[in-house]
Amino acid sequence: MRQAHVVVLAYGSGNVRSAVRALERVGADVELTADACAVENADGLVVPGVGAFAAVMKQLRDVNAPGLIDRRLAGGRPVLGICVGMQVMFEASTEHAEDLGDQLVTGLAQWPGTVSRLNADIVPHMGWSRVRPPADSVLFDGLSDADGSEHFYFVHSYAAKTDPAELLGPGRTCPPRTTWATHGEDFVAAVENGPLTATQFHPEKSGDAGAQLLRNWLTTL
Repeated sequence: MRQAHVVVLAYGSGNVRSAVRALERVGADVELTADACAVENADGLVVPGVGAFAAVMKQLRDVNAPGLIDRRLAGGRPVLGICVGMQVMFEASTEHAEDLGDQLVTGLAQWPGTVSRLNADIVPHMGWSRVRPPADSVLFDGLSDADGSEHFYFVHSYAAKTDPAELLGPGRTCPPRTTWATHGEDFVAAVENGPLTATQFHPEKSGDAGAQLLRNWLTTL
């Protein structure tokens, strides 16, 4: 069976090496690059993300990632966003927006909705939390424990809190499948939407559960 060739987008994010190693351990042939040809031709593209939303968006623009991601998704080519790499798939964020003289920082707008600060006693949310995937999830196939959930590792202060399927409204043949978690309030932990998949948590830091989730993603390539 041919190895899936996965590009981890190299644009300056801090968690790329751990993502590369995690994907290699589950059987992917992994390349760390921002080369446009490699990104376009890979079986799968991983967009990692650590840090502030605006900084990540600037780094992505510096390597023309918005256009590269758009072209892949338009052609039905799989993309996986991780942590802030998930957040930037939404329309906007309130993170540091006032510092930049605006109310919102613009994202990639693959999904509607705004990322905002978690309303919790302790922020950032750092550690293991349960997630609640939908019954038809491919990403979490085989991962549910006795009560229908599983633990993954989170490090974040901001999150999307509205189901993109609800914001997109009726008329879509295959609406996004949304997974939820709770820290002070419910927030979006993962989204599966055709070729675009993303997780707020770090699968590469989530032990056996994270490894199985990455294997599940590889089956979609």
